[in-house]
Amino acid sequence: MSRDYLGNLASPVETAEIKKDERNMATEGPAVRRVQVAEHPRLLKLKEMFNSKFGSVPKFYVRAPGRVNIIGEHIDYCGYSVLPMAIEQDMLIAVEPVKTHVLQLANTNPLYPDFSTSANNIQIDKTKPLWPNYFLCGFKGIQEHFGLSDLTGMNCLVDGNIPPSSGLSSSSALVCCAGLVTLTVLGMNLSKVELAEICTKSEHYIGTEGGGMDQSISFLAEEGTAKLIEFSPLRATDVKLPSGAVFVIANSCVEMNKAATSHFNIRVMECRLAAKLLAKHKCLPWEEVLRLEEVQAKLEVSLEEMLLITEDTLHSEPYSPEEICRCLGISLQELKTQILSPNTQDGNLGLKDHDLREQDGEAAQYR
Repeated sequence: MSRDYLGNLASPVETAEIKKDERNMATEGPAVRRVQVAEHPRLLKLKEMFNSKFGSVPKFYVRAPGRVNIIGEHIDYCGYSVLPMAIEQDMLIAVEPVKTHVLQLANTNPLYPDFSTSANNIQIDKTKPLWPNYFLCGFKGIQEHFGLSDLTGMNCLVDGNIPPSSGLSSSSALVCCAGLVTLTVLGMNLSKVELAEICTKSEHYIGTEGGGMDQSISFLAEEGTAKLIEFSPLRATDVKLPSGAVFVIANSCVEMNKAATSHFNIRVMECRLAAKLLAKHKCLPWEEVLRLEEVQAKLEVSLEEMLLITEDTLHSEPYSPEEICRCLGISLQELKTQILSPNTQDGNLGLKDHDLREQDGEAAQYR
């Protein structure tokens, strides 16, 4: 009988010892818990579906939660801190390592078709944000981190109850879950902070340029507390929720797949361009700058001072691509290939007038 239930969010059955260990997040890995599958209806159902699909039983289970953000929208990719909390909805994967080099993925949701590929030839198509690609992001991130070239295969059955494309980070939860699956199959060890950083980077393979909030809270969350997530270096601080407080999370049922459009990345690129223009104006090495927080740190100024610098430096009218190039002393081709993300390089999507002052001001005010 399968016994292991691996998780990186505090579960209803958690010991005091685990809670104590998880405070040292820079070095501690995800918690491992042993439960009886028969006592958990969802695990039992997943085990039965796994048996029906693959003709065997899973060796272990891995889960990663979704999240809701409380304070700090669209500023993690600017380098600024955020305040999310994990939710009960999660991604749960039943796993069986196999002796072949084939990676077989299936989903309990019939809307998501089965997928198989060689574990040693991972190809991720950025133009098609299909569900297996998010698993492949996590898989590839661990593979590349350890520099491995001869990986074992595995059978995986995914069960998710996070509403897709709803703003609750179902895709990032799948990336994180896949990274933890791969780490476990390989018998390797990483801290939760390292896993969060790897999965943040590897989700870029799908084409989105997120800043790391989603992956960080998925790995670093604890029951009964939100987390102040700070970056460079990544660290998390408990923010206890008020006693008796209730958060109502309502689904508008309007879906937004970040990887399917350029809308998300356009906002990221606008903030990046604002950071580079500010750095150039202040005679900083702007080529190295990617985030607004980096400019503030290099200038050694307060957030209030940074906001004044922004208002004095950037004009309120939208910037054209040509003006950005003149300010930075680069060509339009260099702007496209060296600064913009692939899905914002198209003239109909990315190379339009950018309201950089507004984006920078919003980031500062949220911070």
